[in-house]
Amino acid sequence: MDTHKIYTDDTLRETVVHGSQAYPFAFYPENIWEFDFHRIDWHWHHELEFLFVDKGTAICFAGDNRIELSEGSGIFINSGTLHQYEAKSSAFCPNIVFDATLLAPEDTLIYEKYVNPILHSSVAFQVLQPDVAWQYHILETLNRIFSVQEIDGGNELRTMQLLLQCWDVLYQNMNMDSISPAVRRLNHRQAKLQTMMQYIHNHYKDAITLDMIANSVPISKSGALHIFRSCIQTSPVSYLIQYRLTQAAAQLKTTQKSVSFVAADTGFSDAGYFCKKFKQRYHMSANEYRRQNS
Repeated sequence: MDTHKIYTDDTLRETVVHGSQAYPFAFYPENIWEFDFHRIDWHWHHELEFLFVDKGTAICFAGDNRIELSEGSGIFINSGTLHQYEAKSSAFCPNIVFDATLLAPEDTLIYEKYVNPILHSSVAFQVLQPDVAWQYHILETLNRIFSVQEIDGGNELRTMQLLLQCWDVLYQNMNMDSISPAVRRLNHRQAKLQTMMQYIHNHYKDAITLDMIANSVPISKSGALHIFRSCIQTSPVSYLIQYRLTQAAAQLKTTQKSVSFVAADTGFSDAGYFCKKFKQRYHMSANEYRRQNS
């Protein structure tokens, strides 16, 4: 089975272009189980996202929230929200990702009145359950959008009609009165997290420590630990090791450098430790990984 990956920049912003400038809309009929490590890893994007669990069960992480999405349910992910999906078994989850300006151009009444309030609200995400009438209506409309992509050749006009119906129901029912202190703290933590991640991405080849990562913000070491654990459920050092291993795997795929050279070039001072951690993550040795992916 082919596996899929998600590609991000140093701040975990997804780098793929969703749709085109003329039509910034993309449909993804994806099975989370088919991604590396059975998860769509941590990422964020300026675009908006609706996901529906057609078969199986998916787990969504958004900030320090763990949301189990059962078959027939879905979720709306707001612009800029850091999130991840996981699956314990096959989970077919068609989804759409689109730019907010597809709903209405900026500097128009429609955008200012009906789009901007959600973009800048306290709502990082909205779970959609079939037993709630207005949420069921959105889920049904999403399935009609998916059908248009699969059967009707992705008819843009029909897609827009249905997408605006979804947005209207969402706008009428979401509580967007104010930014709660909890969400304000989440946004503040996410900004600090991204700064520390960028430091790791820029310096992973060096002998960096938890103290150095924390000082990039700057915050205390305990503060750095709390932010990583509350936002992406891991520690700064664990994330550093994971990132180094990802970079090492890329070199093993694309170069003929020796394993010991790759280890040193990605920040591992001990080749034996590198080999141990690589096998733990990829369930095969570095040489086996190279043979399978060359």
